[in-house]
This record gives sequence, C-alpha cells and structure tokens, in this order.
Amino acid sequence: MTRLEKLYKQVNNIKEQYFIRNRIAEENRQNENEAAVRIQSWFRGCQVRAYLSHLHKNATLIQNIWRGFTARRLFRQRVKTAYFIMKMNFYNKMAVKIQQRWRGYYVRKYVHNYYARKRYLEGLTRKNEHIRRDLEEFAELQRRERERITLEKEEKEKSIQAQRLHFLLSTKQCPGVFNSPFRAEPDEMELRLRKVKPLLVQSAPKERKTPILTPDLSNLMPNRERLPPIHKKPQGPFRPALEVQQQRHRPLEPSLRVATSITALEEAREELKRQEWRTRVIDQTFLPFSNTSRNKRYESLMHTSTPFEQVPYGTKHFREEHKEYLKGKKVHVSLACICRTAKTHS
Repeated sequence: MTRLEKLYKQVNNIKEQYFIRNRIAEENRQNENEAAVRIQSWFRGCQVRAYLSHLHKNATLIQNIWRGFTARRLFRQRVKTAYFIMKMNFYNKMAVKIQQRWRGYYVRKYVHNYYARKRYLEGLTRKNEHIRRDLEEFAELQRRERERITLEKEEKEKSIQAQRLHFLLSTKQCPGVFNSPFRAEPDEMELRLRKVKPLLVQSAPKERKTPILTPDLSNLMPNRERLPPIHKKPQGPFRPALEVQQQRHRPLEPSLRVATSITALEEAREELKRQEWRTRVIDQTFLPFSNTSRNKRYESLMHTSTPFEQVPYGTKHFREEHKEYLKGKKVHVSLACICRTAKTHS
C-alpha cells in the first residue's frame, strides 16, 4: 500500500518528466535524423565504392588476360609469317642457285664452246690492240696537224705584223727599234722585217666638192605609168549625197550561215534517204553483224513439192527422185525432222 501511495504521489513528477523527455526528444529528432541519414549515406557510399573498385579490378584483370591472349596470338601469327617469308626467300635463293648452275652447265656444254669463245676473245683482244694503236697514231697525227696549223697561223700573224711595222726597219745610218746597239745580235722581228715586203698604202677616197644630184628620169621614161591614188573614192563629206543615200538604203546581203535554214542538215539527210529509197533495188538491207536473220521462219519454195528447203545442186533427194511413190499420200512432218531442220537453218 505504501508503495502504491508513493506511486500516486510521483504521478505528476512522472508526467512532468515524460513531457520534458518528449520535448527534448522532439527537439533532437531532426538532428538525429540528419545524423542517421549521413551515417547511412556514408556507409552506402563505402559499399558502392568498394563494389565499384571490385568491378574495376575484375574488369582490369579480364582486359589484361584478353589483351595478353590477343598479343600472343598476333605475335605467333607474325612469327609464323616471318618464318614463312624466310623459308620462301631461302627456297627462292636456292632455286636461283640451282637455275644458275644448270643454265651455266647447259650453255657451256650445248650453246657456247669454251675454247671457241676463248679464241674469239683473244682475237678480239688483238684486234682491239691494233685498233687502239691505230687510234693513237691517228690522234698523234691530228695533234701534229693542229700544231702545224697553229704554227702556220702564228707565222702568218707575225708576217702580217711585220708588214705593218716595216717602217721600223733599221738602216745603216739609223738603227731601228728591234736592232739595238746594246744587243749582241738583232731581234727576231728585225730579221722578219728584212724578209717581208711592206704593205701597199691605199689612198683614201677624195671628198666630192659638188653635191650629188638625183637624175630626173621623167625625160628618160616618158611612158611610165603613174601610181594610183591611195583612196579611189572620196571619203567622208566629199562623197556625193546620192551615193551616200544608196549606201544607206542598200538591200540586205546576209551571210551563208544566216541565209541557211536551221534544219537544212536534217532536210538534206531526209532528201538523201528518199533518193536512196527511190534508186534502191533490194528492199531488204544487208546486216552482216546482226541477229535479224537468225531463227527466221522458212518460206517454202514454189517449184518443189517438199516442205523443206531446196537441197544443194548435184544431190538427189528420195522425194524428188521417186515422185510416183508419193502420189496419193499425205505429207507427214515429224517433230524430229522439224527440230533437225531448224538446227541446220540456225
């Protein structure tokens, strides 16, 4: 009973504490909710990031394995190709060597004679030596000829110069330029001056004091025709008015291109076709490179009783040779005969 009384006495205190705690709980509910949401978001983010990192690691592992597999396969293929190319090059080289040996053997044994070839080469060498010797002699002769021509040209030039300088020849009283008394012997030019003769001095043409007059040819050629004037008709305002009026109102003179019709070419072609049609003897045109005459239906002849085409000249057919057996009988043409005839025609 005492405990119950204590409880009844503490009811108000309990209610007050209840309301206080509820108020405190209401005040802290928003913060606790936000904190819980933040904790949940952080935890879920950690889970998702861990899962994504796990997926990335697995994807990286798969990619590494696949790329390694493809690289090894490509490397094996390249090694196989390189090995195949190396073998083919080796086989080609060996084939070339075999062909070279065989061709050399065949040529040396059956095509070219070694000793004849050797004799030919020796003879060719001797001939080349003779030709080279002749060419050297010819070159020496040409060199000597050029030297001779050069010397002759120099001698000629010196002679001409000596003729021009002949006035410098020394005399007994006055020594010349090329015969100095201080020299032991005269100069070469002095000897040349003694040998050559001086050039003849040509007198200059005299000037005419009287002026040159052009002769008058009118008296010598009285029947000479005069040149026509530059302009036959007067130009511009010097022409008569009637001529100018006629020039303005003269009839039109079109050119051949203007006077010709636009359809003149087509008309000429049509006229040519009509003329060819009128003068043509054979109506059926000859087409040698066309397929118009193929599969053409056979036209039966009038002077034979057979439905087939006429046989070539000189051959006899049973139906044409023994016509008495065909009297009163109908003509039966089998399908095989028609096919055979069509094949012969085609």
